Amino acid sequence: MPRVKGGIVSRKRRKKVLKLAKGYFGSKHRLYKVANQQVMKSLMYAYRDRRQKKRDFRKLWITRINAAARVNGLSYSRLMHGLKLAGIEVNRKMLADLAIADEKAFAQLADAAKAKLNQ
Repeated sequence: MPRVKGGIVSRKRRKKVLKLAKGYFGSKHRLYKVANQQVMKSLMYAYRDRRQKKRDFRKLWITRINAAARVNGLSYSRLMHGLKLAGIEVNRKMLADLAIADEKAFAQLADAAKAKLNQ
């Protein structure tokens, strides 16, 4: 049986990795071995950070809501509790958007939360 060298398949695999490594600094985009290690690490970071991004945005929304709530005389937790008691179901993304774009509407929501907390 003749020996199979597999040069075409190997070249294709290496070219694919080097294409993914395009733009990396130094030998990370030139040398296959180093590029392969970096591409694997980069793909791990990409996978991890797709999940991390969701957490980061939630933290940002909570920070914005807390700042706007304190302007209206409430803490974040008391505002959220008051909104839940009032039966107002607005997610944090929309609340954060209201806190920045429409302060009057946010103030109305804060007043509704205050009213329910004081009952």
